[in-house]
Amino acid sequence: MFFKLKRGPVPARRNVPEDWLAALPREKSQVFEAIVREWERAYAMMSVALNDALSLRARGELVCARQQVSIAAQLFSRFAQSLMFACDAVSTRGRHVSDLPLVEPLNTDFFRGDTGQSAASWNSLLHHVLFGGRSRFFHKLRILSGTVEQLDCEFEQAAAEISEGTTVHPSAAWKTLDSAHYDLNTCLRESEIVLKAFLRSLPSEQFTAFAGDMDKQPPPCRFRVPPSPSRVSA
Repeated sequence: MFFKLKRGPVPARRNVPEDWLAALPREKSQVFEAIVREWERAYAMMSVALNDALSLRARGELVCARQQVSIAAQLFSRFAQSLMFACDAVSTRGRHVSDLPLVEPLNTDFFRGDTGQSAASWNSLLHHVLFGGRSRFFHKLRILSGTVEQLDCEFEQAAAEISEGTTVHPSAAWKTLDSAHYDLNTCLRESEIVLKAFLRSLPSEQFTAFAGDMDKQPPPCRFRVPPSPSRVSA
């Protein structure tokens, strides 16, 4: 005679909005808020530098605008390194977590530039091909980190051409700066969502180690000295 074992109800998996709206335990909340506060501060500093450069250019102060762009590029790169470092830390620690949170693919409508839109399109495509939520989680982290790295390269190249007066199409170079700045903000918001969901899923016994990982700062990027402009083509 066979008896059928009764199974308890299978807990429903949390969705992304639930993870974002849910409150974190006190210690996790403190770590999350500290990380996000630092990200917001770094992004704000870079934004102020870029806005100052745009304002100087609009007033015709091209030499000062080109010098300010070089400062914005330095701050952009420093902040980009922080986001990439966080993606790597979450990915590394996530390999030891069995119940990773669900993620949504990047949305092409939230990006302006070709790099961001292409990354979002690729992420959305593979999101629906990959069968497991675990694979989707790690793929999104890789896409986020790679997008931030590419945006940093594009911003740095456009800024260097403007600062050195070598750009053939100044307006296009300035547009690249504005587009990369906007798309980096999208990556920032996505990183905040993933980080909070990950902290919520992170077992208590692994939290201290992860917090220690995040305390380690990425290697500082080399400071680029603004060149002495010889030509005005901004």
